[in-house]
Amino acid sequence: MSLRDELQDLYENKHRKLPADALEIMDRGARELAATGMAGRAVDVGAQAPRFTLPSASGRGIALDRLLADGPVVLAFYRGAWCPYCNLALRALQQHQNAITACGAQLVAVSPQIPDESLSLIEKEQLAFEVLSDVGSEVAKQFGIAFDLSDELGGVYDEFGFDLHRVNGGHARTLPLPATYVIDRTGVIRWAFVATDYTLRAEPSEIVAALYSLT
Repeated sequence: MSLRDELQDLYENKHRKLPADALEIMDRGARELAATGMAGRAVDVGAQAPRFTLPSASGRGIALDRLLADGPVVLAFYRGAWCPYCNLALRALQQHQNAITACGAQLVAVSPQIPDESLSLIEKEQLAFEVLSDVGSEVAKQFGIAFDLSDELGGVYDEFGFDLHRVNGGHARTLPLPATYVIDRTGVIRWAFVATDYTLRAEPSEIVAALYSLT
């Protein structure tokens, strides 16, 4: 089953069973976010990727330039371990980790969560790639993919017990769009996936195909 099919199955069989009022608020938020045109304004193919240094789950600073010195980078932004769509995507990426490294590339995930939360996620999902903490979504802002939750939608997440204020280091309402970039070793973005729909994620097989096109 493709990741796309798994995400659709999650939406149909679990997500749609949420309380109707919460579901309407979440779907309305997605529609309003799409209407902003943010995805079309995000950093795209052909642009230089914004440079950054972020802490890993162990607190070690990891610079994009240092990663690129060893080859291409797959950079995946996700909202957090509280998001079931994100967790499905990370598991799918883990399953394709060997194919990604076989292309000479490194896979790195970025979220607004604090390092301790990333460490818990790595251990729970048995991830073999770095998970970096972009507290405040400052790097996501550089890529043009950071947005603020509405008070209404933030309230729904509070009711769900996600505790975004804690896990995001005091930045409860700022999240990244689902986005994945393939960056060549010169720092140029060669493939990009950006979505305002919170149920969509990049298909790992398409990421691997993009890496093969670099060789």
